[in-house]
Amino acid sequence: MTTPILPHNHGDIHNVLEAMPSKDTCADMASAFKQLCDGTRLQIFWLLCHSEECVLNISAAVGMSAPAVSHHLRCLKDAGLITGNRHGKEVHYHIASTTQAALLHHFVDSYLHTSCPGEFDSQGISHSQTEHFQHESCSCGCSHSDNK
Repeated sequence: MTTPILPHNHGDIHNVLEAMPSKDTCADMASAFKQLCDGTRLQIFWLLCHSEECVLNISAAVGMSAPAVSHHLRCLKDAGLITGNRHGKEVHYHIASTTQAALLHHFVDSYLHTSCPGEFDSQGISHSQTEHFQHESCSCGCSHSDNK
């Protein structure tokens, strides 16, 4: 991207402008945030950050029909925030193993002033009894059975 010529000189902004993300990158990020702008989707995302569940369990947990939950899951999956594993005839959904999903998980927990379910150590950090996904900037220690 070429650095634009600014009409006013308010200081050294050229380094900032050179590092500014592209419109496409910001559009991708906005798309992920857009998926969490729906309260039900946010609740489903939070649930799947902390457990792996099938559509029927998710629908019971959020009080919606399975087809309505499937629509929300499709939106979250298309945004790359969740993924699913087939177990026989069921698909079990969970948070995607990406840096972006982990950061959004940490942000949602922080914003909602919630902690990850599970056991807590003396510093208040949650540690699951099973394997967990832990991004270096996120100390939540959530359980995700497909991550090593």
